[in-house]
Amino acid sequence: MSEKYLEIRNITKVFQTPEGGEVRALDDVTLDIASGEFFILLGPSGCGKTTLLRSIAGLEYPDSGEIVLQGERIDDKPPYDRPVNTVFQSYALFPHMTVGDNIAFGLEMENVDKDEVAKRVEEALEQVQLSGYAKRMPSQLSGGQQQRVALARALAKKPKVLLLDEPLSALDLKLRRGMQVELKRLQRETGITFVFVTHDQEEAMSMGDRIAVFSQGKIVQLDTPVEVYRRPVNAYVADFIGETNLIKGTVASGGIELPGGNILPTEQLAADCVIPASGAVTVAIRPEDLVLATNGMIAGTIRDVIFTGDSVRVYVTVGDVEIIASLASYGTEIPAQGSQVTLNPENRAARTVAS
Repeated sequence: MSEKYLEIRNITKVFQTPEGGEVRALDDVTLDIASGEFFILLGPSGCGKTTLLRSIAGLEYPDSGEIVLQGERIDDKPPYDRPVNTVFQSYALFPHMTVGDNIAFGLEMENVDKDEVAKRVEEALEQVQLSGYAKRMPSQLSGGQQQRVALARALAKKPKVLLLDEPLSALDLKLRRGMQVELKRLQRETGITFVFVTHDQEEAMSMGDRIAVFSQGKIVQLDTPVEVYRRPVNAYVADFIGETNLIKGTVASGGIELPGGNILPTEQLAADCVIPASGAVTVAIRPEDLVLATNGMIAGTIRDVIFTGDSVRVYVTVGDVEIIASLASYGTEIPAQGSQVTLNPENRAARTVAS
């Protein structure tokens, strides 16, 4: 992948509220997206991710900054003049047109040759595994099939960048996971740069080459899924990506003192942790990185045990906080509610994070 294919340079966008105030939807956002990359914009509602996507598409115009694609500035161009295409959450198919006509519509508006239109429609349907569906009406398709048609319509125009605004959120869980696999396959096969907006952490982790985590109009972490999950830069990212125990502690001799007087030795923390010389500190430990241990380092009382099939979730009261451990259901003796246990973090997976 070549760097700086799509460049976002110091983009700021401010919206006026009905009360006369301001919302800074994007606050001096800068990032580079590589050619052929599956890039994820991730964050909760109102964090700025969709505003950035719409700015790339030309549906919003930034107050300042530049958007550059292959060395050419595009933020000052109208939407129809940008070599990008967008797939929305709502499929936006024309209900009175056949599948083939829906896919052909944009090409015909650009006066593409009739034979070329037919060729591209057939290619696009083949790409989304809907060959033979050209004459069907949207009402004759399932939700997943309609989403594939919307993808085919976008791909038929051969955009340099495909923008996807939470396109799978209307699908049920099983369909959504199937479409995640299909989208990843499509992106690999076409080589098109995908920029994908989602608030679903699992979706982001399973699909993205890199993830930009947004909060209040800013990117707080930009990295690969593995790095974002295993090395969150702060408590916000650690808590938003997956599930984690965030435990307030105090720097003590030889480690960190946790609630209940437990001492977590320094050698049990990730090697790249930054530990202040003194004072308060937050420790992040994923539930799956905790194991029951004889004479473990974190002692507590089991409040609840939930069997989920492939795992056992154990809720342990430690001092005045609750810690969750996710244990493998096979080969694990399930502890009883109310029993005293001790836990250990495995493989130095505990780490300090900024508040």
